[in-house]
Amino acid sequence: MRKTRFQFAAAACTAALLAAAPAVAADNYPSRPVRVIVPQSPAGSTDVATRIVTDRLGEALKQNFVVDNRPGAGSLTGTDLVAKSAPDGYTLLGIAASFTITPAMHRDMPFDPVRDFLPITQLADLPHILVVHPSLPVKSVPELVTLLKSKPGQITCAFSGVGTSTHLATELFQYLSGTKMLLVPYKGGSPAMTALLGGEVQVNFSASSTSLPHIRAGKLRALAVTGAKRSIATPDLPTLAESGVKGYQHASWVGLLAPAKTPQPIIKLLHAESVKILARKDVKELYLKRGMETEGDSPEEFAAAIRSEVDKWKKLVASAGIKPR
Repeated sequence: MRKTRFQFAAAACTAALLAAAPAVAADNYPSRPVRVIVPQSPAGSTDVATRIVTDRLGEALKQNFVVDNRPGAGSLTGTDLVAKSAPDGYTLLGIAASFTITPAMHRDMPFDPVRDFLPITQLADLPHILVVHPSLPVKSVPELVTLLKSKPGQITCAFSGVGTSTHLATELFQYLSGTKMLLVPYKGGSPAMTALLGGEVQVNFSASSTSLPHIRAGKLRALAVTGAKRSIATPDLPTLAESGVKGYQHASWVGLLAPAKTPQPIIKLLHAESVKILARKDVKELYLKRGMETEGDSPEEFAAAIRSEVDKWKKLVASAGIKPR
């Protein structure tokens, strides 16, 4: 059946309205609360770093930014939820470096970290700290390595889920030091820290934001940081490479992302406001107090870093002989 001139005009008008809808939505953004999924447990480094920024995003944009913790499956559960959310700016992702590790650790990924997300900005950079329970009779990395080699597979080490940054930090240490521990997974950095403080486990590669308060209180013993250089927050603490584990270098980060196809005006707005927040002195001090340093790179720089890390971890996992699940 042939369309009338009126039907053609109506169809054209509808198409124009649909095409304009994202732009209109972006102009009014945010007109309702924004949910920020953190696929890890509350009080961990990813949660803390995200909340510091999203609380202030809410103030700047005069709308609630509500953090929703969805731990599980090594961050896969919550991350996949965001990947499949509407790309309208009302569901965002606060994620850690494990985001780039999971493709190397899992055979069947429910999402693609490059294809299914648009990076907004990296919020924080933070090393892990190798900490031990005070009952463990070691005060340095060489002493720990000696003990582990004398008791292979007997010393327990907590980590925050398979494929997370703390997991890879632990595996990299074992690989380079020639040691073997009994690895115990937990659903996030906070539960792993609780287990360490309670003496259920003896070793942990913890995010600095999680472990620093307990180190300062004398409840844990810090042996080294995992980064390429000493941390501003703990300048007297040596790196693992300095301590004899040659070639060791690993640091985590926290970043803010949106589902793919989120309108660019929304990405640009969130980036601009986040970078302003990260440049504030009070925010820098809050981060540093927790062993983190603020970042604030561009969406393009963050996207390039994510692609590079995905490739790096795939190569490392293969060379270390770690078998994907």
